[in-house]
Amino acid sequence: MPDASAPTSHVFDATLAEFEQDVILRSRQVPVLLDFWAAWCGPCKTLGPILEKLAAEFNGAFVLAKVDVDAEQQLAGYFQIKSIPTVMLFKDGQIADGFPGALPEAQLREFLKHHGIEPRAAEPVVEVSAEIVPPADPHAEVVRLRAALQAEPDKDDTRLELALALLSTGNAVEAEALLDALPANLASDDRALRARAQLGFLGQLKDAPPREPLQAAIAANPDDLRARHLLGVRLLLEGEGEAAFEQFLEMLRRDRSYGDGLARRSLIDGFRLVEDADLVGATRRKMASLLF
Repeated sequence: MPDASAPTSHVFDATLAEFEQDVILRSRQVPVLLDFWAAWCGPCKTLGPILEKLAAEFNGAFVLAKVDVDAEQQLAGYFQIKSIPTVMLFKDGQIADGFPGALPEAQLREFLKHHGIEPRAAEPVVEVSAEIVPPADPHAEVVRLRAALQAEPDKDDTRLELALALLSTGNAVEAEALLDALPANLASDDRALRARAQLGFLGQLKDAPPREPLQAAIAANPDDLRARHLLGVRLLLEGEGEAAFEQFLEMLRRDRSYGDGLARRSLIDGFRLVEDADLVGATRRKMASLLF
């Protein structure tokens, strides 16, 4: 089941390629509110922040899937979107309700309440001792999870945990094989989606130069977008999300069509990996202003 407690799991960008997994299958676990919007749409700028605020406040009682109708024209056409904003509610794998236009916050709350969607209580704060517990050794975690999976080979959640542990040790090949074997409900879990994004970035770094030559290449030629992309990926995987996003945004400023929209795709995948919700939200808005 998706980890609805993760701060960045409540809002995400929906795409045609991942729609079945991210929206239809996921709605069998938690209601999905689909927001069709565009950067140039005035009412969208009013509705969007309210929806994102409610998604955070409801703490995983529903998730908000945002569809940029200009970037996802085929998806908007599939749902015959005639005006924006348009909002649809998916439950149990199908459309349960929807509405056009920007409703005020009070009406949005009533809409959610009508469908039995109530805010989830925040996790209780657990007092911990002053003693600092060191993080688990990822290699030890792999050993532990292998043993657990051997004892209960049908436990798919353990399989997912093992894939994540393997990724943290750099074993991408076995991690990918385990992810491929997951059932549909876990394949749409936020942890699995995050792992898929990480695998994609790791694959892009195969045979790539280290950070310093990439920085030198960009200094010599600021239009070297391949170097910018690889540097951004390195920064992202090394935990420097803000610096990584700046490289991808600069790619958009210089050539949004480079690599068939590589910068935009990198940003969207990067949003899955960065846990700073404020940074992701600010970068999402910058991306929209550059695209439109």
